[in-house]
Amino acid sequence: MWSFFIESICDDRDVIYQNIMEVKVSSPDYVGVDEREVYNDFISRIHHYEALYETLDLDLEGHLSFIKVINVGKKFLVNLISGYLQTRAVYFLMNIHIAPRSIYLTRHGESLLNLSGRIGGDSSLSNSGKEYSKKLRDFISSQNIRDLKVWTSTLKRTIETAELIDAVNKEQWPALDELDAGICDNMTYEEIQEKYPEDFARRDQDKYHYRYPRGESYEDVVSRLEPVIMELERQHNVLAVCHQAVMRCLLSYFLDTKANDIPYLNVPLHTVYKLTPVAY
Repeated sequence: MWSFFIESICDDRDVIYQNIMEVKVSSPDYVGVDEREVYNDFISRIHHYEALYETLDLDLEGHLSFIKVINVGKKFLVNLISGYLQTRAVYFLMNIHIAPRSIYLTRHGESLLNLSGRIGGDSSLSNSGKEYSKKLRDFISSQNIRDLKVWTSTLKRTIETAELIDAVNKEQWPALDELDAGICDNMTYEEIQEKYPEDFARRDQDKYHYRYPRGESYEDVVSRLEPVIMELERQHNVLAVCHQAVMRCLLSYFLDTKANDIPYLNVPLHTVYKLTPVAY
């Protein structure tokens, strides 16, 4: 196994000041201490670290695999990267940022197939779903979100849910489409249990890994959502209107949910989740 080193160096005084004010001032080390005193003390710590710290050196460590992140992504030095994991790690580190932002996640409004208890399909919204699209528009408008991007799947129920929202940038992502139920598409769970009892039992035993015949598993959905997650890390304010399985997978990334627990995350209809990643 090859070692891979990640080094982060920051000498940008504005970033350092922001970090101290947002994180260090409220830490247990400085309870009851004046902000200016906290700042001066932590700067002296940094000077001490600088005197002892040895950075990765291309002349001395040029044979090692590493990425050096300078001033929170203003500059990168990448050396001897090979293999899938190292490549993905570099891609991830080069796309994340610390700018304030919010990610809004919601399922589509209730669809006609939801009313009949059928999975999959590409039906339009029910009356209740149409009402939710209006409420979602009003809620998003009340948030006064700057430069909001709206993402939907390619299916009608998500597109209709987002169509009233006033946003210049709207995109349809095939990767946000619902888990493909294969031969069970448009069926109720009762019909699946009756027609495919063995598949129904296997799904109940291992919902994360179970793959519908000619369809997908939750594991497959997680894999196809990787580009979406990378783009969410790179973007600023985004509203993603998606589907139950997809929303569970997206939430699991930000909540650090164990794989086998993903299919059981509670993501009800007509509910918006607002995620505000913090920089430190």
